[in-house]
Amino acid sequence: MTGRLGITSRWYAVVVSVMVVAALCAKAGAQDASTVEVGKFSAAPVGQTMPDGWKPLTFKKIPKHTSYHVVKEGDLTIVKAVSEAAASGLIKPVLIDPKEFPIVRWRWKIDNVLQRSDVALKEGDDFPARLYITFQYEPDKVSFGKKLKFKAGQALFGDIPIAALNYIWDTKTPVGKIVENAYTDFARMVVVESGTQKVGLWIDEERNIYEDYKKAFGEEPPMINGVAIMSDTDNTKERAIAYYGDITFAKGR
Repeated sequence: MTGRLGITSRWYAVVVSVMVVAALCAKAGAQDASTVEVGKFSAAPVGQTMPDGWKPLTFKKIPKHTSYHVVKEGDLTIVKAVSEAAASGLIKPVLIDPKEFPIVRWRWKIDNVLQRSDVALKEGDDFPARLYITFQYEPDKVSFGKKLKFKAGQALFGDIPIAALNYIWDTKTPVGKIVENAYTDFARMVVVESGTQKVGLWIDEERNIYEDYKKAFGEEPPMINGVAIMSDTDNTKERAIAYYGDITFAKGR
């Protein structure tokens, strides 16, 4: 992304888009006593470029976008992403208390890892599959130093979330590692899968967002205000194909 967004990182492009959509939409997901359904991809009509309630996430200086379509694979209805030296995503605004619904579950599959991906470098900030969780600004839940950084960010970029967790499928970083984003310390990269061992397989994932946030940022998490999926290869100029299943938030055990 260097040289294309200037001082504006991909992170800010993502979160600003999420906030704009959130301002236009009501609380997302079908909620009962124990779950919040954020991505009911299995119920979407086949052929759609995006499921109902989800919006395209694009970047001004990246002309080539990842394609997303609702497709059928056997008995599964899922979202297929194809990225060829491209970057874009799908986003959905939500309003979820991570303390009440700390568990996020989703399914995904990839056809390949990226050879030149590197979570530590801006030029390697590409992944065949990632799930974003963004958080809104709540002044009473952040440190004084972080407030100052956030205010500076607001002055430059407008209304933005205070933080994000990126759950990623990396190429070589050990599973479980949490890494500061190469562009900004407002985001953390959580390595959920790594390497080629599970390529081509559907993987059911489960993470405790509440615990991940505290481990990543050292403080209590504010409300979750956005969820995004993205497959991106604009930095590495490679090709990636990924598949995303339903995304659900649940109460803790």
